[in-house]
Amino acid sequence: MSGAAALLNTVFGFDSFRPGQEEIVDAVTDGHNVLAIMPTGGGKSLCFQLPALVRDGLTVVISPLIALMRDQVRGLKEAGVAAGALTSGNTQDETDEVFASLDAGSLKLLYMAPERLAAGGVINLLRRANVQMIAVDEAHCVSQWGHDFRPDYLRIGELRRALDVPLAAFTATADAETQQEIVTRLFDGAPPATFLRGFDRPNIHLAFVAKDGPRGQILDFAATRKGQSGIVYCGTRAKTETLSQALLAAGHTACFYHGGMAADDRRHIEGRFAVEDGLIVVATVAFGMGVDKPDIRWVAHADLPKSIEAYYQEIGRAGRDGGPAETLTLYGADDIRLRRTQIDEGLAPPERRAADHGRLNALLGLAEALECRRKNLLGYFGETEVRCGSCDLCDTPPEIFDGTEAVRKALSAILRTGEYFGAGHLIDILTGNATDKVRARGHEGLPTFGVGRDLGRSQWQAVFRQMMGHDLIRPDPDRHGALRMTGAARPILRDEARISLRRDSLRKATRRPAVKAMVNDEDAPLLSALKAKRRALAEAARVPAYIIFTDRTLIEMAETRPESLDQMAGIGGIGAKKLESYGAAFLQIITGDAAHMHPKRRKLAGSEAGNVYDRLMQAQARLMQGACGTEKPLSCSAALVAKIAALHAPDLSNVTAILGDRRAERFGDAFLDVLQQAR
Repeated sequence: MSGAAALLNTVFGFDSFRPGQEEIVDAVTDGHNVLAIMPTGGGKSLCFQLPALVRDGLTVVISPLIALMRDQVRGLKEAGVAAGALTSGNTQDETDEVFASLDAGSLKLLYMAPERLAAGGVINLLRRANVQMIAVDEAHCVSQWGHDFRPDYLRIGELRRALDVPLAAFTATADAETQQEIVTRLFDGAPPATFLRGFDRPNIHLAFVAKDGPRGQILDFAATRKGQSGIVYCGTRAKTETLSQALLAAGHTACFYHGGMAADDRRHIEGRFAVEDGLIVVATVAFGMGVDKPDIRWVAHADLPKSIEAYYQEIGRAGRDGGPAETLTLYGADDIRLRRTQIDEGLAPPERRAADHGRLNALLGLAEALECRRKNLLGYFGETEVRCGSCDLCDTPPEIFDGTEAVRKALSAILRTGEYFGAGHLIDILTGNATDKVRARGHEGLPTFGVGRDLGRSQWQAVFRQMMGHDLIRPDPDRHGALRMTGAARPILRDEARISLRRDSLRKATRRPAVKAMVNDEDAPLLSALKAKRRALAEAARVPAYIIFTDRTLIEMAETRPESLDQMAGIGGIGAKKLESYGAAFLQIITGDAAHMHPKRRKLAGSEAGNVYDRLMQAQARLMQGACGTEKPLSCSAALVAKIAALHAPDLSNVTAILGDRRAERFGDAFLDVLQQAR
């Protein structure tokens, strides 16, 4: 029996390793750099705790949550292992005990948050403490592609280089982009020994249901599982509070948890959840990493998660003891709109936002799946050999139909409009709704106008939603939500491939009362982009966002879409100073390009003098080399032209007084004609 296997039994009380654990333990023990991707509840902690006991010296563990660190240290101490943590939640006695153990050289595992690495002297402290290995839990936090990015995780690579020791990184969710960034950030691009140990949690039942009275749906789900510990994830802090009150009123033991609570209140809830049976915590994603209660029997999402990685991580909190667990995820059009808006209003570069839209599409694909959800979920992470029998679609297969014709009509509308419009405008074209916007662009004359009258508007919305779930179309961040086809759509458009859709999604797509939005769906992505620009400018200037422009001003921008600074000057809330300061930046968001405008001209934007200025410049251009085009080039400065444009009582003497005799001789009469025509 190996040293690790012996300790597994004597220290932790297990007779054997779980599948995939032993070879990871061996690699870490042998001092290799390791990246291990293991399912939530798959026993990641043992894969660095055991090697820490076998190897000489101290192992420092970088972990993202104080609660998780305290739980693991408590568990290790109960098992007789010398472990400690340096966290902001320590008492002075706890901190003194850790430093005394470090000085004595008796500590085997030291836990700390990545933020601790920013403190001066930490690296020297760890050098003196004889650190021989670094373990990184929740390693996806190092990646901006990951769903829980923590900037301080970027310091870990520096720590590894400074200490020159092996590093073992662990995570439950990492797609290809995230894995690559982990390798780059933590291992300087040198590939570590990588172990992908499967993502399947066969004990967890998967289910998605379209929203239809979501509060009642959650209450019904909880009612059939009364007395069982569960988590309900919500998209907003306010919803956690109202839904927890509803659960309390229904006779459940429930509480809420979100990032806006005081730290002591959050710790109180964490403590209750750890020890109370049958407690339901209604939470935002703030109640996330580090939840290690083994007997959570169910997880529900009252709102759609933000990505498939987040979904997997959150449902993974259920059934960590290997016993049966159930999940329910509610989704609706408002969820999708919210998640799209969050992506569009982010400050990430366009390629990152495009990838995030693709990730959301993958989650929609899971929600609108035609067959086995587990197959779809694990396929996203690259697993192809999947056995299920434990999801709602395996329980009751959905009714499907050949949706090729409908999808091809939608793709044709996208293509014929230059991939410049969102679903709302495209549905108007397909259903033959000649709106002002449709007529203004001449789209009522397209061959696709009215070809989709066989489906209602809400049914077409369901078709577009399923097309996104199949990743046939994605919103283009550069075009403010306009739908663009992916490579997967081309074969369908060319009649080289066919596609099935869910009929039940279309059948259930009845018109519901619309949630009052700031703008219509078509203008919402542009409004999000304008808000993102406003936030960036406000943060740079260290002022509240409304100081730049109010919401009302941004809404008018999104709805009117000005094409020049002159048009922008007519929008409410944009005075001359704000136009000069911010006009070009916001115009670039709207048009994709902001033509250079001389500051003197910019001051006249939106006024008749601005139009006169433009005509004066045109007249100057014609006469720059004289009426015959052969004279020596001569021109007027922008400042002089602006003065001429502002004349209230134009005559040749006034023009000459501004230009001087030489320029007045060439331009005076022409300028005077422009001024007189403008009166």
